Parts: sequence; structure tokens; C-alpha cells
Amino acid sequence: MTLADQAAIAGHDGQVGSRPKRRTFTAAYKARILAEYDALPDGSPQRGELMRRERLYHSHIEHWRTQQEKGTLPATTGKPAAKSAEAEELARLRAENKKLKTRNSRLESDLGKTRTALDIAGKAFALLEDISGSADSDAS
Repeated sequence: MTLADQAAIAGHDGQVGSRPKRRTFTAAYKARILAEYDALPDGSPQRGELMRRERLYHSHIEHWRTQQEKGTLPATTGKPAAKSAEAEELARLRAENKKLKTRNSRLESDLGKTRTALDIAGKAFALLEDISGSADSDAS
């Protein structure tokens, strides 16, 4: 049997090596399946039968239940949703905030080093003045 024969039997569009289309599920379908699944007793064989009949995996149910709990049970296409202008602006602001925090941290570190250097320089100046003053008093 050739690949073309296998593709024809599987119901593909006749192209060898083509991938089947991803299934999409409407919000109504997801809600109906969740309700039907939850109506069956835990661990019952009917739950497995439902999953096989609908060609679903348990991960579908878990994901849809999570979406339902969050209140975000939309129809999915398998593609990431396009970012809205607000989401893009928020992402830009978060990236800028991260950069500014990193820069602020670096500048605070530099400021600490500068303060330490000035403190050392001040102490050295005071020591030199003290030495100079004692040298002047010894010379008199």
C-alpha cells in the first residue's frame, strides 16, 4: 500500500504527507460536553465511552473546566489570540519597567561605591591634615 492509498483511506485531501486540520470546539459544545461528563458518576465506564465517542482526551476536559472556572470558555482555534492594543501597551510598559528597575539597581550600586570612595577620601584628607598639623608643631 502506498502513502497515497493510506491518505485516501484516512480521508485526507489526497496530498501525500499533508496534516489533518485541527479541530475547533465552540463554547456551546465545550459546555455541553462538560455538563454531560459531570453528570456521569466518577470513575464510571460511561465517562470513558463519552470521551471515545467524541474523540476527546481527559486533558480537553481539564482545560475546558479550568476555562469555565475562570470564566474564559471561548471557542478555540488552536492559534494564539491576537493581542489587543491594550495588551501590547501593557507588555511594552512591563518590559520598560523591567529595564528601568535593572538600571536603577545598577545606579544604586554605583552610588554606594561612590559614597564609599568619598568617605575614604575624606578620611585620608583628615589624616593628612592631622599629620601636617603635627609636623608644623614639631618644627617650631
